[in-house]
Amino acid sequence: MKKAAIFALLMTLFYSCGSNDRGELVGVKSKKQWFSEKPYGMTLIPGGSFTMGKQDQDILGNMNSPTKTVTVRPYFMDETEITNNEYKEFVFWVRDSVVRNRLAKQAEFSSLGEGTAETNGKNRTSGIQNYAFKASDTVKASAYQKYMYDNYYSFDTIQPLNWDEEIIWKKEDFPDVDYVEVMDSLFISKEDAVDGLRTFNTKFLNYSYSWFDRDNAARKGGNRKDFVQTEVLNIYPDTTVWVRDFNYSYNDPMHQDYFQHQSYGDYPVVGVTWGQATAFCNWRTKKKNTFLSRKKKGVMRVPDFRLPTEAEWEYAARGGLEFATYPWGSGGTTSDRGCFLANFKPVRGNYSVDGALYTMEAKSFNANDYGLYNMAGNVSEWTNTAYNLSSYYMASTMNPNVEDRRNKRKIIRGGSWKDVAYFLEVGSRDYEYADTARSYIGFRTVQNYVGTANN
Repeated sequence: MKKAAIFALLMTLFYSCGSNDRGELVGVKSKKQWFSEKPYGMTLIPGGSFTMGKQDQDILGNMNSPTKTVTVRPYFMDETEITNNEYKEFVFWVRDSVVRNRLAKQAEFSSLGEGTAETNGKNRTSGIQNYAFKASDTVKASAYQKYMYDNYYSFDTIQPLNWDEEIIWKKEDFPDVDYVEVMDSLFISKEDAVDGLRTFNTKFLNYSYSWFDRDNAARKGGNRKDFVQTEVLNIYPDTTVWVRDFNYSYNDPMHQDYFQHQSYGDYPVVGVTWGQATAFCNWRTKKKNTFLSRKKKGVMRVPDFRLPTEAEWEYAARGGLEFATYPWGSGGTTSDRGCFLANFKPVRGNYSVDGALYTMEAKSFNANDYGLYNMAGNVSEWTNTAYNLSSYYMASTMNPNVEDRRNKRKIIRGGSWKDVAYFLEVGSRDYEYADTARSYIGFRTVQNYVGTANN
């Protein structure tokens, strides 16, 4: 009894010394300090105030862009427009997820009886069964996750796919009949094939994700589930835009090659709707957070990647030059040596005098003072801001943005390879419908900087 009392006293002294707060309010101490990590390929935009809008006369007069002083918070922004190679990573991830999910379902079905039949004298257990859903006892997961896998989620939700096994794409190497059946169902039919070449059917490239409508939830209140939205959309770029955007023009080579051929890998992706660009942002966030969760437990999630607001886009395009007309400053669109400073249409009917008929590599010309390439020309870029005639007057002067998913008109900025110099000006605005893809519209992403950029 005496020993127990002494032990209790020692433990009390230990904990009182360990906290060392002398009974004062010191706040919750974090084990680690938080530092915003600059994402690969992005640059820090410091934030600040600037005069937004046209600095001179708006010759079109229909975009309602009067000047006003606004302030934006710090954020990271892609140095370039998202390229074909970067968007392909998204497409391939969705494709592989679809394939692995189909294979896992077929493996589950086969294991119930039909898949145990013999083929050429061999039992079908070493082929498609290698792609079966991972059993909860083989997954490196917490007790909670294992419980949810076994008792709550169905096969077509989040039961873990087997990403360890390589997908076999060569039909000569398909391991068994079940595997052949799955792969055959995912490729275009023989009737649709040209010269017998059956390619992956892009109609299966559907990406599903959920998002929480924080803005309306904060304003209206109510049940959380009423503000959880689920999106399911096909994410393959519309390559036909090269033909449909230009009547009576031979653009078929761009239709065939622009997204597929590796020579265009570092060119900006086009033919992507506003919805597809938003889905890409969601996937990019998921990709980073999945990596962090596997690397170490307890790691905080990164802020979401997203499309920039119109104000963020213009602030970044100015590169710290307050009253500049273009990202490189005022004046014209050529250097003192007569070289063009952006990819656009300088003369009516003459698209290539600046060095390119269509788009150019995402890292073309000189970056502005924030290190951003092609903030004028090359491709116009989606923003997160909805367009209406009074949006400039409605928006706040602090982080201004008119975000309305019901409004299908979204602001695009920067001008493109097929536009005249007016649309290259940092204050010029235009819009396109969110469900419309164009051969001259791409996007770049941003991520909130957590903290103060000058720390």
